[in-house]
Amino acid sequence: MAAESQGEKPAAEASIVPQAVLETSEPAATFLLATLDDGGGEQARQLLVKLPSLVRAVLSRASGSRLTCVAGIGSDAWDRLFAGQRPVQLHPFREIAGDGRRAVATPADLLFHIRATSSDLCFELAVEIVSRLKGAATVVDEVVGFKYFGELDLLGFADGTENPTGQAASTSVLVGDEDRCFAGGAYVVVQKYLHDLDSWNALPVEQQQRIIGRTKATNIELDDATQEPDSHVALNKVLRPDGSEQQILRFNMPFGSAAKNEYGTYFIGYTRAPSVIEQMLRNMFLGTATASHDRILDFSQAVTGALFFVPSQTFLDNYLSRAAPSPPTTPPAHGGTEHGSLGIGSLGRGPSI
Repeated sequence: MAAESQGEKPAAEASIVPQAVLETSEPAATFLLATLDDGGGEQARQLLVKLPSLVRAVLSRASGSRLTCVAGIGSDAWDRLFAGQRPVQLHPFREIAGDGRRAVATPADLLFHIRATSSDLCFELAVEIVSRLKGAATVVDEVVGFKYFGELDLLGFADGTENPTGQAASTSVLVGDEDRCFAGGAYVVVQKYLHDLDSWNALPVEQQQRIIGRTKATNIELDDATQEPDSHVALNKVLRPDGSEQQILRFNMPFGSAAKNEYGTYFIGYTRAPSVIEQMLRNMFLGTATASHDRILDFSQAVTGALFFVPSQTFLDNYLSRAAPSPPTTPPAHGGTEHGSLGIGSLGRGPSI
């Protein structure tokens, strides 16, 4: 991980406001992926900088609720949207293939990660975003996530319980001195996995636990004596030379359709350096010296894959301020007035930066 040690703080100054990357998980989420259309750059830029006011406008209709939206930009789109310097570690998602297993790369220029206390807020904000992208970008994937009996995924195991918190989360996720022009930003990888639940549920619980590497009922990591080298837990540990674990921030969500017999997990991982998640994926799909592959892939297939950079809100504000003034944001079509201070990076519920 470039220029980082376990105890090093990000270089983001107090005046730099990140997007809502470090906010806590919510019961509802919507993930939108879009590709830029020809000539859509300026319209997309205007939406990116005005997202906080759009969040406030939607949230004004639901007092006491929470709503955030994190926007990410892909490698190809970055040069179309922001001329000049680019994040040093931003690149297209690199497909990984080995012995019939593939971490596929799929087209995506923009990511909108919407989280809220209720699904209606996610829906309303998604409608407003898509409306403002009309003629500028094409939505290529929309996934509506939900909480499943607390923190469970559809495989029946707790997910994301090892997320770092407080200063550890900031250090693991926010760009610092290694790329000072983009301090306060973060990288994010998304993948949509579909599960073969019929085959998975046919396994005894003990076998499921060996594949995952945790107990199903209590979410306790198996000890070294019983932890299989090809378990999901074992292969997702990426260590520094000193033996400490490199952490990422996951906000995975279950999704599905009973009518379509489609059940899955939407993986979303935020990180200070994409190489950490890329190493996890290589371990999973290509294996290690002691494991051929992550055995969860015998029951789960990745059908999308993309990498984005999430610039700080300060970067977006400063970039757009150098352009010509534009008309104020139009309030949502269904009414509601903008007020309050809630928006990207400003909910005040995450750790201080």
